[in-house]
Amino acid sequence: MSKLRAISFERMIGIRYLRSGGGNRFVSIISAISLSGVALSVAVLLVVLSVMNGFERELRERILSVTAHATISNSGVSLSNWQAVCEQVQHQSGVLGAAPFIEQQALLLTTSEKGDGNSGAVIRGVLPEQERQVARLTAVNKLDLLDHLKAGEYGVVLGEELAKALKVAVGDQVLVVTAQGNVTVAGVIPRSKRFTVVGVFSVGMYEYDRNYAYVHLQDAARLYRMGEGVTGLRLKLSDVLNAQQVARDVAKTIGGGYIVDDWTRKHANFFRSIAMTKSMMFLILLLVVAVAAFNVISTLVMAVKDKQSDIAILRTLGATPRSVLEVFMTQGVMIGLMGIISGVVLGTLLSWNLEYIIHGIERIFGTQFMDAKLYLMSDLPAVVYWSDVLQVAGVAFLMCGLATLYPAWCAARTEPARALRHE
Repeated sequence: MSKLRAISFERMIGIRYLRSGGGNRFVSIISAISLSGVALSVAVLLVVLSVMNGFERELRERILSVTAHATISNSGVSLSNWQAVCEQVQHQSGVLGAAPFIEQQALLLTTSEKGDGNSGAVIRGVLPEQERQVARLTAVNKLDLLDHLKAGEYGVVLGEELAKALKVAVGDQVLVVTAQGNVTVAGVIPRSKRFTVVGVFSVGMYEYDRNYAYVHLQDAARLYRMGEGVTGLRLKLSDVLNAQQVARDVAKTIGGGYIVDDWTRKHANFFRSIAMTKSMMFLILLLVVAVAAFNVISTLVMAVKDKQSDIAILRTLGATPRSVLEVFMTQGVMIGLMGIISGVVLGTLLSWNLEYIIHGIERIFGTQFMDAKLYLMSDLPAVVYWSDVLQVAGVAFLMCGLATLYPAWCAARTEPARALRHE
């Protein structure tokens, strides 16, 4: 019972010192500044981590919307027996769908009223009915564009940025020139074919919107003289995070002679760099939290100097050095705790509304913070993971707790007679 009373007594005095309006006003101001510093540092760290989380998630979703979870190809040659392999793979556990594709480089040329345009691009031939099993090709207005690709009609669906570079719109024609040549009396002439633009898609990533064009699989086969063969098969998996294991299982099922690749290997360095950047940003911004914790040290040192007479009176009334230590540790921990809670609330609210805030600032100043050509996307998404919130709050609380030890230890070593000598 006496122990509970002692703990309550120490906490009561520590909290009273924290909220007391009397005494040195300067100490109170410094306490408020320390609390604000902890709150801002925690909020900044949470916002940065949330932006990195959102950036990684958006990139992964947008990349997987146009690239396959896994691919099957032949070693340097076309995949001629793709129907049998497709039938075999679709019964594999973890595989939701499979679709053939032809993928080759080409040069696109246009001549229109808006001017001449030319650009290199990746031509991807697909079968619309099977491509829907592995990916969606949507227009800016969210309409499904795969229905626009008809065999023998030589229609092409361009990325939004690619269409802008070529200065074309739906209904215009583009000349697709391949690296393969036709031998004529005049020499070797590159193979070419006119395609009609039947749609414009938008993934939201500059790399794909600028470099990809879709045509029907049969049209691509005729253009590149593939016959009945294809470049490979694109697979959709039930669990994209388990793509490596499923890819290994597929490779065992179909046997040797094939190359089975998954999205984690193709983009491994990219996502590894994002994870490394996130870790480095966390460590760097922890220094900001450390600076805020140093402010807590200075606040408590000043509080100890200001409360010298109070400490002496407590000691003469029977308070032990440990009790004095806990009084000032309570004060410091409460400053840190209130700052952390305020920072978590502020950081979470900012992260949830960051896109609206950025768009508002862009409209006010008439500028764009994120150029898709540099950052791959024009939006700044933010995703709050509660694991990050707990990690940030825990580390910040630990730093603030450690920051209270030295000032509280100094208070505990105060000698009553010396402190009261000049009172």
